[in-house]
Amino acid sequence: MTFLPKPAVLCTHESDLDGLLSGLLLQRLARKMYGEEVPLQAWNYQGWRTRTFTEYSGWIADFSYETRLNRTDWVLFDHHTAPIPARPSDLKLRLFHHHHKSAALLVYEVCLEYGLGSPALDRLVHLNNLSDLWLHTEPDFDLSLDYSNLVKTYGFWSLYELIAGDPEKLLDHPLLKVMSVKRQVEDPIGYDWCLKHVEEINPEVAVVHTSIGNTNLLVHQLLDRKAVPYQVLVTLFPKANRTVVASFRSLNGEALPIASKLQGGGHPNAAGTTLPKSVTDVESAVSYLQQILPSTTPTGLVRPSLEFEGRLRFE
Repeated sequence: MTFLPKPAVLCTHESDLDGLLSGLLLQRLARKMYGEEVPLQAWNYQGWRTRTFTEYSGWIADFSYETRLNRTDWVLFDHHTAPIPARPSDLKLRLFHHHHKSAALLVYEVCLEYGLGSPALDRLVHLNNLSDLWLHTEPDFDLSLDYSNLVKTYGFWSLYELIAGDPEKLLDHPLLKVMSVKRQVEDPIGYDWCLKHVEEINPEVAVVHTSIGNTNLLVHQLLDRKAVPYQVLVTLFPKANRTVVASFRSLNGEALPIASKLQGGGHPNAAGTTLPKSVTDVESAVSYLQQILPSTTPTGLVRPSLEFEGRLRFE
């Protein structure tokens, strides 16, 4: 049975279903192992990059490995592309990493060892895996997007409170009917609108202005159908606090290097960042991106070997 050090804090990604489900599972696992309610924190990429670590230990889910996280008595569950030490002996951090498993699945595999599995969780973790890894050829992919859109539509903490921190309450939740109708009605309309509102940043990158519909799906369709001549498509999301979040999508690994240039992170084909505080609306965001992003094809992804990934799992 896998041993994990007692955590003082649990940290997860606030912006998607994988982060929410990972956080809920971490809470349940900590409760089972140590009989305590451990504080859960949810961070966006920008806030996470500036977070200081004063706690003696903690468990982290759905954030990329960084040298500053390489601390004794800390644990990371993640699947993002990131430079990882070539030798396991260089790791102080306990790392569970695999490119082809969502963070929630990696946490759930440890939960199963402690008898915390259930048919409902099996189903939720499977659907999350489909949406977070964008397994769009799978039969339940459309349904998985409805689940992932719950977090994007209602927000991490609002949804957390709505289900009282109980992940099983997400399964077959009535709000999924809203997501399904939005997908069937709004997405076709949104696609046609997006196709007519693409603004070039440079010859490889363009901003897609959105109106309605599942933005991630619509952008993927534009790329997959080769409806536009760009390798990376960007969508911009102004927040209530007058900050702007940029989301990058690609098909061949170009999105992450672009996001990294802007202090962001994510997956090779799905990454994001929060733009500087001086950028307060979509118009200024477009101008900023045109100034910052060079007109060269992004290259140079660093990927840990699959052989090393295998050694990270339950060493």
